[in-house]
Formats: sequence, C-alpha cells, structure tokens
Amino acid sequence: MIRIPTRFIFGIFVSCLLFAEIGLATEKAEVGKFVKARIEIGEMMMNYFSGGRSYGGDGQRPSPEAMREMGKDINTKLSTLLATHDLTIEEYREHSPEVFADEAAINGYLSEHPNLKERYEALPLDRMGRGSTGRGY
Repeated sequence: MIRIPTRFIFGIFVSCLLFAEIGLATEKAEVGKFVKARIEIGEMMMNYFSGGRSYGGDGQRPSPEAMREMGKDINTKLSTLLATHDLTIEEYREHSPEVFADEAAINGYLSEHPNLKERYEALPLDRMGRGSTGRGY
C-alpha cells in the first residue's frame, strides 16, 4: 500500500481551492464588465432615440442613406463606450450571449450592486438581446 503524506494531500486541496477562487474572480469580473457595458449601451441608445430626435423627429422613417449614417454614428459611439470596458463590438457581441445566459451570476452581481441593479432594470431589455427585436446589445 502506498502512503501519501497528509501534507501533500492538504497542499493539493488548498491549490484546488485557490485555483477555483481565481476562476470565480475572473468570471465575476467579466460579469461586471458586461453588465456595466449593457447598462451604458442601453442608456446611450435610449438617449439617442429619445423623442424620436435621432430617428427623424417627425415620426417618419428615415431614408436609407439617413439609416446608414445613423448606423455609422451608433457604431462609433458604441466602439467608444465599449473601449472604456476594454471590449470591441465584436467581442461584446460574441461573448455577451454566454455571459447573460448565466442568470444566477447576473442576479448575484446585481444584488451586490443595487445602484447598477436599478439602472439595469430600467432598460428596455426586450430590445437588448432578450427578444426578437433590436440589435442584441
């Protein structure tokens, strides 16, 4: 029978705990980054389209050229906003579905940050990737 010293087993156990804790911290930081980005994107889009101001103002659908210009303007603003979170539009679009699929992590993060929770809940999430409309931000 092989005897494994207790200190060796204890060392492996502690190492596993430390690595698990590091993994959780990274995940929590990523959740925070994406939640903050989504809040800021939602607020930016609500401000951009408030009162129909950027949508033509008169309730009329903009021309295709105006739509292209709006798309460029929104992407420029979105790139700038996401850069403050060390993200690109592509990274955000690629990883946000998996981050926001973990509702327990999102709710846990928001419960620790009541000010962000209030802002998050005020967003029209049906247009932010949870419904069939919108661009999935």
